[in-house]
Amino acid sequence: MKRSKANEIIQHAIDVMKKVGYPLPPFAFYGPEEWKNLQEDEIELVENMLGWDITDFGSGDFDKIGLTIFTFRNGNFYAKDKYPKPYAEKLLLVNDGQILPYHYHWSKMEDIINRGGGDLEVTLYNSTEEDFADVEGGRSGKQGQFADTPVVVKIDGKAVTVPAGGKVICKPGQSITLRPGQYHMWQGVPGTGDVVLFEVSTTNDDTIDNRFHTAGERIPTMEEDVPAKYLMFADYPKYTKFDFIKHD
Repeated sequence: MKRSKANEIIQHAIDVMKKVGYPLPPFAFYGPEEWKNLQEDEIELVENMLGWDITDFGSGDFDKIGLTIFTFRNGNFYAKDKYPKPYAEKLLLVNDGQILPYHYHWSKMEDIINRGGGDLEVTLYNSTEEDFADVEGGRSGKQGQFADTPVVVKIDGKAVTVPAGGKVICKPGQSITLRPGQYHMWQGVPGTGDVVLFEVSTTNDDTIDNRFHTAGERIPTMEEDVPAKYLMFADYPKYTKFDFIKHD
């Protein structure tokens, strides 16, 4: 992905949030200089991967397949004494018609809440027991397996059962609870507008806890065609004196 495209994507998200009246915290607006001068009292931003995150899932076509994320708060799998939060909260901006490819999480349970804008169509499958157990294969990109079994999800606390590959619509104000091992793909329903989603979940680590069915890389490689206006969490080790907390 070109840095000029990343700058454009983040600026669009900032503009959308301003339009809908959801203020962002100060670190959402930090540029490279602020990150270079980051002090120890803000190390949590880096160690827990807070801030902006953009992905096209290896498609090379963000406008069709992609997601814009801003992580407000998060715990940490590997430093629970230092960061005991068992929860995370994110903004997920889905552009009109944009697709998030099939994936699930081994550890994370999440509520996806449509806070406004367009409608979200979610397509669901269970993973097979073999797929869910094959963590090493999943992390190496081995193709996942859909189970041919009904999927039970909660829509605003109501249990809803759909067949394998069934769909549900989350309109503004509605939410869906997704459990570990539940494959989900979504699309902003074309013509209904950008979808402002919030995610409330257990502690999240996108470097190890995403199991994609067939999608490509989760963290894009950046082509630095212009200077960065804003940074994504993957940029922090390059621009700051701090790094992520990694598993030993």
